[in-house]
Amino acid sequence: MKELIITNKILNWYDLNKRSLPWRKKTSSKKKQYYTLVSEFMLQQTQVATVIPYFNRFIKEIPNLESLANCDNQKLIKLWEGLGYYSRVKNLKKTAQKVIKDFNQNLPDNFLDLKSLPGIGDYTASAILAIAFNKPIIPLDGNIERVLKRYLYLKNENEIEKKNLIKQKTFLGTSARASDYAQALMELGALICKPTNPYCEKCPITKKCKSFIKKDFKLSKFKKKNKEKYFLLKVYKKDNKYLLVKNKNFNFLKNFNIFPMEELIKPKNFKQNLNFKMSNMNMSIKIQNDKIIKPIPFSYWIDPKKLKNYTLPTFTKKIVTYLENYK
Repeated sequence: MKELIITNKILNWYDLNKRSLPWRKKTSSKKKQYYTLVSEFMLQQTQVATVIPYFNRFIKEIPNLESLANCDNQKLIKLWEGLGYYSRVKNLKKTAQKVIKDFNQNLPDNFLDLKSLPGIGDYTASAILAIAFNKPIIPLDGNIERVLKRYLYLKNENEIEKKNLIKQKTFLGTSARASDYAQALMELGALICKPTNPYCEKCPITKKCKSFIKKDFKLSKFKKKNKEKYFLLKVYKKDNKYLLVKNKNFNFLKNFNIFPMEELIKPKNFKQNLNFKMSNMNMSIKIQNDKIIKPIPFSYWIDPKKLKNYTLPTFTKKIVTYLENYK
């Protein structure tokens, strides 16, 4: 009964306050599955506001699984350009191809088959099952984790580790409107139970929230240490153009065009020009202007005034911008 009350309160709030998002449009079940698949891949590591224009452009150009499976890689990367984490779009295409080949062009509606698809882990499989197939599952994203931690006042490391949060989410109950309920919980975390300064006065479940009762909204997190990495980046310039190489050496941005770089191990007197945070790395970069002595394989020249014409990762574009501003 308690779960039912919580479920109804959250759904009632959602019906009145949900955002109008392009992947939530009323459409056929086939399109809903495709929209959910694409949006969930895009939303991995990326905020909703950033994803919206990319999703709209992507769906306009690639409207279904068949066109995605057959899409030219260059076009695909160009549509994704700026979202980062490019392995996602590569896996998205592989998933489309596998669905067409192995599942008769239908996105599977069970956990194990979904998990067998490239780029789909526990969370994404759960989200697709709940949102696209109305299965009574609560996918545990950062927003829902935050609601759980605050409502139950979970603070120490044992309480906030993933396996305990999975156990604790049962108090949220289920609903015949499983698709709406999963999105309602995500929406509650995104719009109301925000990381800082939550809008408790607008929350439908405030009265029993332990964090609200204690007036302590600080969230505990596992502290992940980023690896400190050092790189020497070489700039070759000719006729106001920069030389880039196809990245064959590093796991990050594999096969994308970057400036020639080499990793330095614990360098002494290292004076960095740029710093990037990428995945689990804190990258310190020192720039060195150099001259070409011998041909560099997999290289080509780009005109910094025509950046939009090239398919480049944001990482490379930011370095070009830095070089142009500080030359």
